[in-house]
Amino acid sequence: MKTVAMIPARMGSQRLKKKNLAPLAGQPLITHAIEKCKSTQCFDEIYINSENTEFAKFADEYGINFYQRPEQLGNSVATSEEFVYDFLKNVECDLLIQVHSIAPLLTAEEVKSFAETFIASDADVMLSCIEDQIEVAYKDKPVNFTFSEKTNSQDLHPIQRVTWSITGWRAQSYIDAVESGNIGTYNGKIQFYPVGAVSGHVIKTQEDLDIAEALLKALSSSKNA
Repeated sequence: MKTVAMIPARMGSQRLKKKNLAPLAGQPLITHAIEKCKSTQCFDEIYINSENTEFAKFADEYGINFYQRPEQLGNSVATSEEFVYDFLKNVECDLLIQVHSIAPLLTAEEVKSFAETFIASDADVMLSCIEDQIEVAYKDKPVNFTFSEKTNSQDLHPIQRVTWSITGWRAQSYIDAVESGNIGTYNGKIQFYPVGAVSGHVIKTQEDLDIAEALLKALSSSKNA
C-alpha cells in the first residue's frame, strides 16, 4: 500500500499571521513537521499542501513534494474536509496521514508509531487524542462520572480529546463517503490513538507559540539532565 504524509500549510491565518512560518527554536513551524516526517522513513511520499506557492521552496529544500490546492480552499472558511478530499482526488495513495505543522511538540517517534499502527490496522480513520483521566461534563451533565457518587480520578474511564496533531485516513473510503453525501473525516471504522499530553498543543495565537517555546526548552533541559 502506498502511504503518503501530507502537511497542510495555509498561508492566511487570522490570529497569528503566517503561523506556519512562525519561528520555533529558530526555524519555521513548517520545517519541524517536514523533518519529523522524513526521519520516520515510513512514508512513500511527503507533501506540503498549500494554496500559496511560497511553501514550494521548503518542499524543494527538503526534497519532498508540493501540492498547490485551489485558492478557494486556502481561505478561512474552507474546511479540512474539503481540502483533504481535493488532495485525495489528485494525489494517488492508499493511506493518507496528515501531520500538522501547528502541533510542533508531536515527536518524530509518535509520528512513526502512529503511522505504523495505522498501516497495520483495518481502520478507515485514526484520530490522535489525549486521554484525560478527570471528571468531564458537557452542558452541565457528567460524561464519564456520576453525581450520585464520588469516584477517585484514577478509577475514571479516560475521555479521548481529539488533538488533530496527526490523523490517518484510508483514501478510498474517504472519497466514497464524500461522494455519497456523507462525511469523509469521520467514516467507516474509527480508531483513536493516544499521544503525549504536550503533543496536542496547537499553535493558533502568539501566546500558544510562546508556550510551545517554553515547553520545548523545558523538555530539552529535562532530556539533558
